[in-house]
Amino acid sequence: MGVREGAESVVVGVDGSLAADTAVRWAADEARLRGVPLLVCHAWQWPYPDADANESTRRVVAGMGALTLDEAVRQARAYAEDVKVEQALVRGSPGGVLVEAARMAALVVVGDRGGGGFDGLAAGSTAVQVPAHTDRPVVVVPAGSAPRARSPRRIVAGVDGSADGTAALRFAFREARLRDAVLLVMCVWEDAAQRPGVRWLPFTLPDAMKRGARMRFETFVTRMRADFADVVTETRFVLGHPPRVLADEAADADLLVLGARGLGAAPGALLGPVTQNVVSLGTCPVAIVHRHTDGS
Repeated sequence: MGVREGAESVVVGVDGSLAADTAVRWAADEARLRGVPLLVCHAWQWPYPDADANESTRRVVAGMGALTLDEAVRQARAYAEDVKVEQALVRGSPGGVLVEAARMAALVVVGDRGGGGFDGLAAGSTAVQVPAHTDRPVVVVPAGSAPRARSPRRIVAGVDGSADGTAALRFAFREARLRDAVLLVMCVWEDAAQRPGVRWLPFTLPDAMKRGARMRFETFVTRMRADFADVVTETRFVLGHPPRVLADEAADADLLVLGARGLGAAPGALLGPVTQNVVSLGTCPVAIVHRHTDGS
């Protein structure tokens, strides 16, 4: 069965893991908010690289995948009775199948690590591959995370002036509007002069650089805020190590939104270092957004 092409939906990848179960609930909530269908997708493949199986064995493996998919669909329908739930069972690697599914998706949701992970693993390969190879927004959901009970809800966006960061902020505004959430927009300034082993920088005025960055940050947010006057917005310009500061600030948030590759990302890197490190910390659901998406 291939992935259906048609009206945009929220796509969630499942594999029977705790993280996938949590991702299904998160994706169902998102589909309800957006008023679109939820497509539950499971990828199955012959697990041994040296030889393929005969047809009867392949049917057994595919049948096991079908059972995993059926259980995820059952959970989705029980959790969100008002959401149209569709399903796709596709042969292939999880990352490849979800990247293909993302072509017609409004949003893709994955768990932070799948059933092949192990205790202490920070983030699974699918959680990195899918946001790295699709231009659609991807939300990586840690196992066991749940919607917060507070009201209003809270979203954090980390921005750095990059093109992906700009797209991420627009996405964050739209998510805050959907959830009637307060949006905190953060810029974390890491002063190179404060790094270990660096005592000075030639021909620079660190305080002036910081003041200029803060002013550009406030102007940047103010301009975009004009399109979302109904969203309660806060800004914060802080010093520190970006991955840790953002993860700590968003530890009790409903969602943290980041660009896929920010300033300083190495050419060819799957994800920028800040985004990949934050995902690995696994403190809350993280939305990863590319410059090529319109944030819808």
